[in-house]
Amino acid sequence: MESATENKQIQAQPAPLKILGFQDVQKAVPHRYPFLLVDKVEIWEEGKKAVGIKCVSGNEEFFQGHFPGHPIMPGVLILEALAQTACVLMLSKPEFQGKLAFFMGIDGAKFRQPVLPGQVLRLHVDVLRAGSRAGRVGGRAYVEDKLAAEAEFSFALVDK
Repeated sequence: MESATENKQIQAQPAPLKILGFQDVQKAVPHRYPFLLVDKVEIWEEGKKAVGIKCVSGNEEFFQGHFPGHPIMPGVLILEALAQTACVLMLSKPEFQGKLAFFMGIDGAKFRQPVLPGQVLRLHVDVLRAGSRAGRVGGRAYVEDKLAAEAEFSFALVDK
């Protein structure tokens, strides 16, 4: 049975402004299988803050070779999932309809712990700077409450 304190903590957490399911994610970004690495995105602050969700399945193709007998999600794919979360956040805005976001740079990438099959990645992105043609985003990937990876990304917005 939950204590009153635990119940109060659960109720005190605000809800996201908007949740974009898998089909909404596909509407926002051009990525498709096997390179779509985000299952859903929670928008916490329109155009500024979001959390992507990636359910890491043991059936992912990259686990066949990374590494046989000891599967670990490649760090570059964790960074790509963070970047895709940022893309969904930006490209779901009406003023960016008909645009593509191109990766322009990565700074300060650090990998803190491995991501394994069966885990759920929570991909936190915060827009640090956004203009009509380019921007910068900070990203942190968590498994449960443990930091798995972090980096800053720059991107350009271009017409399709």
